Amino acid sequence: MWDNASIDGIAQRLASLLPADLQQAREDFAANARAVLQAGLARLELVTREEFDAQRNVLARTRAQLAELEQRLAELEQHTGGGTPG
Repeated sequence: MWDNASIDGIAQRLASLLPADLQQAREDFAANARAVLQAGLARLELVTREEFDAQRNVLARTRAQLAELEQRLAELEQHTGGGTPG
């Protein structure tokens, strides 16, 4: 989902907020930030936009089928007298 270049870019931008005379601290911070970002993003279990759109389409079709089946069931219940005997 997230490519290493994006994560590296974010880590470098965060490290650039440290004073320039702390070059070693910047490098250490960038490495740690990169690791934290990768671990955090991995825990989120994110999906790609394509996967999300595909699942949304499946859900829309399923809802349409359910609505159709509910309508057919209601029609059948009307024709048979309205439901379960009891």
